[in-house]
Amino acid sequence: MKIIVAGAGEIGQHLALKLANEEQQDITLMDSDARLLEKISAGQDMLTYSGNPTDAHDLKECGIEDTDLFISVMNEEHANILACMLANDFGVRETMARVSNPGYLGQEYARFFHESGVKSLIYPEELAAEEINTIMLNPWARKYIELVNGMIALVGVKVRFGCEIVGKRLSELTMPEEKMFHVVAVKRDSETIIPKGETRIEHGDIVFFTALANDIDAVRQLCGKQNVTVKKVLIMGASDIALRAIDKASRGIHFVVIEEEKERIEKIRNWLPQNVTLFHGDGRNTALLAEVGIASAQVFVALTENSETNILACLAAKRFGIFKTIAQEENVDYIPLAEKLDIGTIINRKVITSGHIYRILLGQDTNTVKSLTIANADVAEVVARRGAPIVGKRVSELHLPEGVTLGGMVRNGVPRMIDGDTVIEPYDLVVVFCYNVPMARIRKLFEA
Repeated sequence: MKIIVAGAGEIGQHLALKLANEEQQDITLMDSDARLLEKISAGQDMLTYSGNPTDAHDLKECGIEDTDLFISVMNEEHANILACMLANDFGVRETMARVSNPGYLGQEYARFFHESGVKSLIYPEELAAEEINTIMLNPWARKYIELVNGMIALVGVKVRFGCEIVGKRLSELTMPEEKMFHVVAVKRDSETIIPKGETRIEHGDIVFFTALANDIDAVRQLCGKQNVTVKKVLIMGASDIALRAIDKASRGIHFVVIEEEKERIEKIRNWLPQNVTLFHGDGRNTALLAEVGIASAQVFVALTENSETNILACLAAKRFGIFKTIAQEENVDYIPLAEKLDIGTIINRKVITSGHIYRILLGQDTNTVKSLTIANADVAEVVARRGAPIVGKRVSELHLPEGVTLGGMVRNGVPRMIDGDTVIEPYDLVVVFCYNVPMARIRKLFEA
């Protein structure tokens, strides 16, 4: 597949580099900044083109007429829309445009954009807000992803001394006759481990489980985590992500938003629902945190555009014993630091957006692909086709690629866990967890 990514900003860079690691993908990164392109592409398996994505001549020179997928993620919304319209006019089948207006996601615009040549819209702030809300519903988890329409969940949990599973090998974990969960990965410091039976869980590990929705609470108890109902949330930074998260959340949650810029406060003041209280100030200020009632809050979310500020704010909040902290970290280099400082959940728009776009790449047989910020990994739902290499054999006999494990499945509408004796049948929907393995290679296992 030939893909052009227009816009070498942070999201464009991350996406192009991730796609360049995929097999059978011909990637071109297009931007008007030639020096930036040279820096990004050094040592990478992708092409670059210095030109304007909204210029028909430049698009043609870039090879738009032979392109299968055009993704425009420039900073300017209208430039992305125009670039996709031009790409469609050149015959590109699939186009995706990054937008900054959430109103464009409404059903009333869908037909207009589709007929104009913009087949899909990407609003990273919306995706980030959805992830924040999922975590607020499950604050005991570092990562919580609903799969196969909520029937199976993938949960990342940091385990500590005193937890039932710490110090045990996976083979030593007791379980009812019917398998309740599967450990798909363990993040230990900077290392991601695809575990085996002899893998021992250690203090400080982030353990990733897949489990049926009805068994998630058993995973929580196994990890020694408290079940907390979120009634009050403090948010530092009245960003678009913050507003979208509030809009999606239950009106039963009281939000306290701290914003440093008075101009932003005046702009959004009249847009906020009644369950939101707005304060002017710096969310790193412990005196202000005490004043706004952090002691009675369960969650603190730092959503400024500055990664260092978000980390420091979460550290300040943790001094008050806050149950859960969430930090927006757009600089990938800061994510390991945030983990070492025990910052709860990391939100990264680049990673979230690239996972969203993977759905287009993997085709209709893949319903969901999520990139995991903490483990540098992907989890996907893939349908097994009749005659595919993965069909008709016991899982223990499949010789899956190193870094791949099967976390669960749905057969005839019924979710179930997978073990070594499971035999994948045609049309099973399988949850696949993979680390450092191209998703295109996973797809080959499921295709006839």
